[in-house]
Amino acid sequence: QVQLVESGGGLVQAGGSLRLSCAASGSIVSIYGMGWYRQAPGKQRELIASITSGGSTNYGDSVKGRFTISRDNAKNTVFLQMNSLKPEDTAVYYCNADLGYGLGLSRYYWGQGTQVTVSS
Repeated sequence: QVQLVESGGGLVQAGGSLRLSCAASGSIVSIYGMGWYRQAPGKQRELIASITSGGSTNYGDSVKGRFTISRDNAKNTVFLQMNSLKPEDTAVYYCNADLGYGLGLSRYYWGQGTQVTVSS
């Protein structure tokens, strides 16, 4: 069974840093794009960072220059380094990955979410 397991969330003061991790496990043939989303109370889930299998990255305007996405392909893990955190970064953070299961086929999986709370 394929699953994505996130870790690293928590409570931090404004200006602080956190590092999120998301590890994929199970019957995985390959991992294509990976990304981080977040959803604040009363708001839609938004894509904040993504990374291709080749390492190309993209960021949402709200986190550009503060957050860094990276991946360790050997460990099937994607990371999100979050610096200069603001109260408006408070949300549940989800990782997402396009996982291949053979014959050139793949599907997207979601992690369970991890809470990030930034106090002012």
